[in-house]
Amino acid sequence: MPNDLLLPPRATHRPPVEGASRGSAMEQHSQPIPSTQLLLGRPSVTIDHDGMHYVLRATRAGKLILTK
Repeated sequence: MPNDLLLPPRATHRPPVEGASRGSAMEQHSQPIPSTQLLLGRPSVTIDHDGMHYVLRATRAGKLILTK
């Protein structure tokens, strides 16, 4: 297998998300995602970002906390 086909060690190939914009990062950032869509009724979710795990938690006061 030629080296130019290998992905860098931390990179992963993920297919495009259905309905995702192919615009600039700024355009994608400007479209908010409702927290209810991320949490799906759970009190917290674990997010994998570049191999690091973060926990997004909703408080009883209605605030969000992101911890490493």
